[in-house]
Amino acid sequence: MHTTGYNDILRWNILKDGGEATLPNPNPIGIFDSGVGGISVLKEIRLLMPGEDILYYADSAHCPYGAQPPEYIRLRTTAITRFLIDAGAKLIVAACNTASIASLDYLRHEFQIPIVGMEPAIKPAAKITRNGKIGVLATGVTLNGDRFNSLLTRFADNIEVINVPCPGLVEQVETGQLDTPETAELLSNFLQPLITGDVDTVVLGCTHYPFLRPLVEAIMGTGVTVIDTGCAVAKRVYQVLQEEDLLADTPPGKATETFYTSGDADLVRQVIRHLWQHPNISVEYIAL
Repeated sequence: MHTTGYNDILRWNILKDGGEATLPNPNPIGIFDSGVGGISVLKEIRLLMPGEDILYYADSAHCPYGAQPPEYIRLRTTAITRFLIDAGAKLIVAACNTASIASLDYLRHEFQIPIVGMEPAIKPAAKITRNGKIGVLATGVTLNGDRFNSLLTRFADNIEVINVPCPGLVEQVETGQLDTPETAELLSNFLQPLITGDVDTVVLGCTHYPFLRPLVEAIMGTGVTVIDTGCAVAKRVYQVLQEEDLLADTPPGKATETFYTSGDADLVRQVIRHLWQHPNISVEYIAL
């Protein structure tokens, strides 16, 4: 029996439209985040698209974005997007909810390349909640942004939503402290309003937070569903690449990941190796 796989889908895409072939596009996908949190999205993209080369930029010297004004975030994301495009990226993923809230519309206006952003999983949370109560963990910029408020209006009009800004949580992930007592205590304090509010669904509204999912689930207890949008973003990236005839044809296992950072490359390398679970990755310092 033949099972349809990645290359079969790619071949179908190449031979569509009356059998006229479209050449594969070997250029990489560009991904950026305020730091290492976007690795959670990178993992989902790699699982779905094993044949795509990937460039990843961690803006660690300016992390966290949640403490910065929107204008500053737009300046940073514009410089990073330009760098990734100059490095050959065929599509950009703003793997950061805060950056997407603050600058996605601006980036799409400034650059012609396809750009995929993030948004907290309000829509799926509203669909799966059983008691009509959901909690959202995110940065202040995300929670106060027009995009987030639009999500609430469109998808959670009849849902009780408890929003909790989480200052300091990104920094714990940035330093690789995923399961330390300090991180557990910090997270417990943030989750207390959700426990008191009897929410049955928790939205991780920052790409750093999926790395803390085991702690969130342990603190919230059984019967609470914890969700994020990494997988949905990966599916959207694949869809856009397919629609734009940009899929690559690199054999799975041969595709590469290249990492850059604006921060301390040695420190960022250690954390990415831990999060990516690969001992041999390298990280290049690029100041933007």
